[in-house]
Amino acid sequence: MKRTLRRSTLILIFTIAFIIGIGFFTVELVFDAKDWVDQPYNAHISGSGGLEQAGKIFDRNGNVLAQTVDGERVYNDDIEVREALLHTVGDNSLNISTAVQSKYRSLLTGYSLVWGLNMPQSMRTSHDITLTVDSNACKAAFEIMQSYGKRGACVVYNYKTGEVLCSVSTYGYDPQDPPEINEDNESEYEGVYLDNVISSSYTPGSIFKIVTAAAAIENIPDIFERTWYCEGSEDIGGEPVNCVDDEAHGEINFEEAMEHSCNIVFAKLAVELGSEKMNAMAEKMGINMTFDFDDVSTAKGHYDTSKATENELAWSGAGQYNDKVNPMQMAIICGAIANGGQGVTPTYIKSGSGDILKEIGLKGSGTSALLDQKTASVLDEKVMPEYEFGGLTVHAKTGTAEVGEEKLPNGWFVGYSIDDDCPLAFACVIEDSGFGNQYARPVVEAAMSAAADSIRGKLF
Repeated sequence: MKRTLRRSTLILIFTIAFIIGIGFFTVELVFDAKDWVDQPYNAHISGSGGLEQAGKIFDRNGNVLAQTVDGERVYNDDIEVREALLHTVGDNSLNISTAVQSKYRSLLTGYSLVWGLNMPQSMRTSHDITLTVDSNACKAAFEIMQSYGKRGACVVYNYKTGEVLCSVSTYGYDPQDPPEINEDNESEYEGVYLDNVISSSYTPGSIFKIVTAAAAIENIPDIFERTWYCEGSEDIGGEPVNCVDDEAHGEINFEEAMEHSCNIVFAKLAVELGSEKMNAMAEKMGINMTFDFDDVSTAKGHYDTSKATENELAWSGAGQYNDKVNPMQMAIICGAIANGGQGVTPTYIKSGSGDILKEIGLKGSGTSALLDQKTASVLDEKVMPEYEFGGLTVHAKTGTAEVGEEKLPNGWFVGYSIDDDCPLAFACVIEDSGFGNQYARPVVEAAMSAAADSIRGKLF
């Protein structure tokens, strides 16, 4: 009798657990089926991509970036546009997980709980997406980056609306003719599926002096009355800190130190400020956080000098030691300087039909305070070096980040335009290249010029 009772109890427990499991599965199926369709492990859509019935993808000017023709997914006629926008648009696979065609596949295909991916054409509504990117700006940046034959990233975005106008990551490939990656050529395509704009972090070099400068402005009252003497190299904490090529800048003030990118001055400032204040400013400006947009998160940067020696703390103020930043993150931070300290959430989505906007939403209006308004104003008006190009006035910082391993430095150029009709922030990094002014700046100039033409209505 007891044995029968135990068995009955076990059967009852398993039955209840089974019913709860079926109920949970049913709820998940009803509410989250679209998310399942989009997952990389969903092998049934990896062969053809499941895009045979997908809607069109346009750039901001109405140029078709991807569409389905006779059951085949095809991409823009210009191979350089296709390659430039590979990591933004995606290809037929799910390998580029942050791309639009991977993230919003179910929305593009008009996925239905009843019909799945096989809804009859007669029942389908339009499921097109218009992106914020400008294909001309992306192509302009890509052409120069491709000529270097280096990995890198370039992003330009509107720091008022959040619209991303240019986003290019190299290396890549033609989504119209994707390569077969195997053991023989995998080293050639290492990291090819990674969008470096969003998912990579790099040693910042001198662009991190923006953070050190902000900390100095808030914590050293007489910072603009001081001068320093730079001999090109100085012992700090028992080891040398050097300017590039040991260039001696002589006697310079704070603004000149930024203009000449003097490592000695910013190393000394980091030591004077101390680890606690430097860490606090890095945290406040979002270096150690991710930025979310359109269901995608950026890679985290890194700044932590809690265990640093005096010499390591010094180098951290010049953007070395173990400092890391993400390109999109730096564009947002630079945009915040121009925008009174408010960082605006980026977005790739300009408009869409069907359920696309309902599901995704336009998130460009979201903001977060990354700097005090006064600090942002002082950085903008007194500290950031000024450039002129592409009919724009730009405040920007170059960077040449040493990475070791017998590689050339990473070249950086980050900043923003101050033109009211073109509020654009940008960040560009070229790996294993050299001086940021020589390698990253030309990419930004090309992208910014094309982006400004797009905003001002001067289309190619």
